[in-house]
Amino acid sequence: MRFDLIIHCAAQPSHDLAASIPFDDFDTNAVGTLNLLEATRRHCPEAVFIFMSTNKVYGDGPNRIPLVELEKRYDYADPAYEHGISEDFSIDQSLHSLFGASKTAADVMAQEYGRYFDMKVGVFRGGCLTGPNHSAVQLHGFLSYLVKVAQCDEPYTIFGYKGKQVRDQIHSADVIAAFDAFYNNPRCGEVYNLGGGRSNSASILECIDMIEQITGSRINWTYRDDPRRGDHICYISDLRKLKAHFPDWSITRSIPNMIEEMLAVAVA
Repeated sequence: MRFDLIIHCAAQPSHDLAASIPFDDFDTNAVGTLNLLEATRRHCPEAVFIFMSTNKVYGDGPNRIPLVELEKRYDYADPAYEHGISEDFSIDQSLHSLFGASKTAADVMAQEYGRYFDMKVGVFRGGCLTGPNHSAVQLHGFLSYLVKVAQCDEPYTIFGYKGKQVRDQIHSADVIAAFDAFYNNPRCGEVYNLGGGRSNSASILECIDMIEQITGSRINWTYRDDPRRGDHICYISDLRKLKAHFPDWSITRSIPNMIEEMLAVAVA
């Protein structure tokens, strides 16, 4: 069987679980990716291959960027990062978690197949990908999980950094649109950071405020001064390269849009 497009999103996604199952984690994330790349090279090398990587390939390196603490968020103090983290940010000499290390191995291997074998491989380093059907849990997908606990009047725990840690949120529809753009104009071994960018960046506290404003209900949250090891304090994807290569692509959903859509689907 031959394919025009392969989108590889399968993974062992848990940082915490990876430490207790290192072989399973590496086999799934790194070896599994190698298997798919090699199968593509042998059977349909002309196909477009999209690999869903992660911003965790940068490890905790972004935490070394000087930050400024604002009322409800952290932000970059260095103007060089006004647009966020770009693809040339170092992936070396940092703490990744075993999950981050296995995904980094897969990321580099995907690039190599693209560059060495001239295959149309695109690597997308995702941040907070979400949407109305996001099956979020406490430690993964915090925006969707926040909406869930708000609806169910359940408690929410913030882990460290005063709740001011920042992520950029991107809707699944915009993720697929980026994949489609690459499929229609592919490159060999190219890497893109894929997130909501500066306009869709928000801290946990800011997301709580938005959800409370939209729902009119208070979220019952508590704080533990116990950040997850290696967790990013402030991560914003620099989207300039992606937009330069695919000028027709853009972010179409804001964070309030996403929250309202999640609420509407849950009510339905």
